[in-house]
Amino acid sequence: MLLSAQNNIIKSRINKNSTLSIKLDYSYILQLPKNQTKGELLPLIVFLHGTGERGDSVELVMVHGPWNYANAHEDFPFIILAPQCKEGKTWDPVTLDLLLDELIVNYPVDTNRIYLTGLSRGGFGVWDWVLYRPQRFAAIAPVCGASNYHVLNANILKDTPSWVFHGALDNTIPMEFSANLVKHLLSIGAEVKFTVYPYAGHDSWTETYLNDELYSWFLNHSRKLK
Repeated sequence: MLLSAQNNIIKSRINKNSTLSIKLDYSYILQLPKNQTKGELLPLIVFLHGTGERGDSVELVMVHGPWNYANAHEDFPFIILAPQCKEGKTWDPVTLDLLLDELIVNYPVDTNRIYLTGLSRGGFGVWDWVLYRPQRFAAIAPVCGASNYHVLNANILKDTPSWVFHGALDNTIPMEFSANLVKHLLSIGAEVKFTVYPYAGHDSWTETYLNDELYSWFLNHSRKLK
């Protein structure tokens, strides 16, 4: 089942330090598994698109990503959430986090099996979001992305498994950006895999999202509760 929505409600999150009110104006596509058992909690993949898919036509979020694989496999078990970033904007982890909160209230999401992936600008969004909420995701898979924050901030990701993908010939976002993050994660004992496509340029996502092993790897991980 494929759903699209425009979420323009005001959400607030209150913690011991502050009250935050934000307008959630992301449009999004939500795809539910073809086969569901009533009352079953389902794993969720959150997919963040790249620069070329920004705008007001939410169908653009389906140009790349896990859709072809999901539609070719009747037993694909995941809910897919794909928000759309507005033209000229970038991914904001605070707003995305509130959007995810809203989704969890309304759909049967297994909160211990939420996986985050994205490509290019969406890969930046993956790193930014997981650095903001490192305990939220069971595993992440950034594709040809990098981090807007200093690599040392990755210390807080020690308990978040990651599988990083990049093309060796990428002239848009150099592969070294991912390599530096991976090197640091390995140095602190994090669980991390690094796949470099030796002949790929910026498009390292097509092969990644058609890879059976990615989805099996996701399902092999559940959030580590502390």
